[in-house]
Amino acid sequence: MARATPRPPGYRRLGPRHAWRMLRIARTFAKYGLDELLGLIPIFRPYAWVSRLIPFRNRMVRRHSRGRRLRLALEALGPPFIKLGQVLSTRRDLLPPDIIDELAFLQDDVAPFDGDAAAAIVARALGDDLATLFPEFDRAPVASASIAQVHRAALPDGTPVAVKVRRPGIERLIDTDLAVMFAIAALGERAHPEARRLKLVAVVGEFAKTIHDELDLEKEGAHASQLRRNFRDNPILLVPQVHWHRTAREVLTLEWIEGVAIDERDALARAGADVEAVSRFAAEVFFQQVFRDGYFHADMHPGNVFVGAGNQLQVVDFGIMGTLAADQRRYLADMLLAFLERDYPRAAWVHLEAGYVPPDTDMAAFEDALRAIAEPVLDRPLHEISMAHLLIRLFQTTRRFHMETQPQLILLQKTMVNVEGIAREFNPAMNIWTAVQPLLREWMMAEKGPARLWRELRREAPEWGRLLPGLPRQTASFLERALNDELILNLRGPQLEAIRSEVRRGIGRLALAGSGGALVLAAALTALLPGAGAPLGFPAWWLAAGLGGAGAVLILAGLAGPRRRD
Repeated sequence: MARATPRPPGYRRLGPRHAWRMLRIARTFAKYGLDELLGLIPIFRPYAWVSRLIPFRNRMVRRHSRGRRLRLALEALGPPFIKLGQVLSTRRDLLPPDIIDELAFLQDDVAPFDGDAAAAIVARALGDDLATLFPEFDRAPVASASIAQVHRAALPDGTPVAVKVRRPGIERLIDTDLAVMFAIAALGERAHPEARRLKLVAVVGEFAKTIHDELDLEKEGAHASQLRRNFRDNPILLVPQVHWHRTAREVLTLEWIEGVAIDERDALARAGADVEAVSRFAAEVFFQQVFRDGYFHADMHPGNVFVGAGNQLQVVDFGIMGTLAADQRRYLADMLLAFLERDYPRAAWVHLEAGYVPPDTDMAAFEDALRAIAEPVLDRPLHEISMAHLLIRLFQTTRRFHMETQPQLILLQKTMVNVEGIAREFNPAMNIWTAVQPLLREWMMAEKGPARLWRELRREAPEWGRLLPGLPRQTASFLERALNDELILNLRGPQLEAIRSEVRRGIGRLALAGSGGALVLAAALTALLPGAGAPLGFPAWWLAAGLGGAGAVLILAGLAGPRRRD
């Protein structure tokens, strides 16, 4: 009996409008010969039979691959489905390579809507007359996409700006399509094991979050503001300034940029752009976003990247941003360096320490799998090496080792594909990783050095203040239970190695803290004994301070040691 899937948000709200939309989806999939997809959804299965009667359908099936037919179907269904296809194009852990490669060609470039309607939306959203807000407002958009379009305008003081305006009715259309997608995904999971394996409801949920974020132009403005602040001291990247007093949920007003699109090579040549300088800047911008800040632009396709005066890079469209926590950045840098240096044992252990593979993984087999993934990539000429392709193969291969999907790493992989593609198209003679590798190594040295330890110690100081008073009592209790054979550890199950590792780390931390406590006690005794420092030729308080300082460092090192990753 099929496992019941909880009804997702929106499932109960289906009405006639949703029914007609589902009918159109079924007809479109049938028209493009997507019988396998229709077969996953019980209510669509009749269309799999009827579709065979559609004129010219068999010719389309013979002429186009399944990936291209899926792409054409999503384009025919409109903006929300185009966006869904773009999200799926990053999920190489779910879909076959031929489909992923085709979905990567989905373009978010649709016909513009009426300029007068855009002007009315701006006036209503900002609560003022358009002529007061923007004395100059060009009704013809300079760019148009599925969610919004961009108009050139000017502020009352003459400052040129870009005004991004959300499409009228797009929120209602997306809500309708999301409800239908959730319902179809739930039906598929209830009826078909393959749909449950693909976790269709979770995929739609991830997509819903992404597209709702893109609908909120105020949130996009916040993304732009944060990225601009991150690069305020580095002139190699220009992020346009947000004009908050002319920004709302439906309207975003940004500084106008005059750069040349990075894929317009002839125009860049006429502007005198320095190819080598732009390539180095691109590598540095990627490194600083991902590793220094852990906050990166996740939609860096050529249409969003420009080159300005002085070879300055300029970016637009901040609807999708990625984040990486500090430990994720360190593990990622360690992993990339291990691959670049072909140190496969270290690459395997980095995955284990990061928790990306289970503790009971056969490390010899995993190391061999990593070698098989990396060697075909790394044996290419230097300018052809693609770390993004390596990550793609890693996600595809390590499913048999039960490697868990990491959404932020998948988003990063998409960004790496875009950045590598831009770099290779712009300057084929350069590999971005030749520039990033020394930056990575220098950053890793800093992350593992005294400066990082001091930052960690300062951050953990409040926790130390809470734990230190109770440390002697807890240590005594632990040792007493151990000596009385009352300390029982039930080490069973697949997490055995993780528990053992945690116990070893705990004992190490306890030893450091205990040694530190002994030194602090020695310092106290030294301070109380008159003339204790005389044999050494300096005052007793010098010796007490040295012992106390060393003891404090050991105690803090024990308390700040590595903790269990949940």
